[in-house]
Amino acid sequence: MAKPKIRAIALCVFRHGDRILVHKGYDRVKDQAFYRPLGGGIDFGESSQETAIREIREELGVESEQMMLLGVIENRFEFNGKPGHEIVFIYDGVFIDKTLYDTPVLVGHEGDQSFDAIWIDLKQVAQETIPLYPPGLLALLTSG
Repeated sequence: MAKPKIRAIALCVFRHGDRILVHKGYDRVKDQAFYRPLGGGIDFGESSQETAIREIREELGVESEQMMLLGVIENRFEFNGKPGHEIVFIYDGVFIDKTLYDTPVLVGHEGDQSFDAIWIDLKQVAQETIPLYPPGLLALLTSG
């Protein structure tokens, strides 16, 4: 069995007023839904900013710009019964196509799977039982 590794990832937050774009995930073992911004693993030789742009292009088929690093979060977690450890670069980005901000659901693709990216209200997230991952992201987005 391979030794677990720390994974470096970049996630991108797109804001529209008090809303952000996320996908809704589900942990079968915990029987728990969660929200997470879009993004993914950093490839060798690629900057975290380049990763954020590439991942949005791959997942949604759209272009983004004005990537600004909001912060870095160390995330140790368990997902579907398996431990995980990530260093998460959180970017604030802007869609080049401004009509995307008024599209309620954007269909994304990860490999051969498709998913819905939806806009959620940050105030609502603070009051809901569905967590926003990685932990600490909500505080990062609502501070200052």
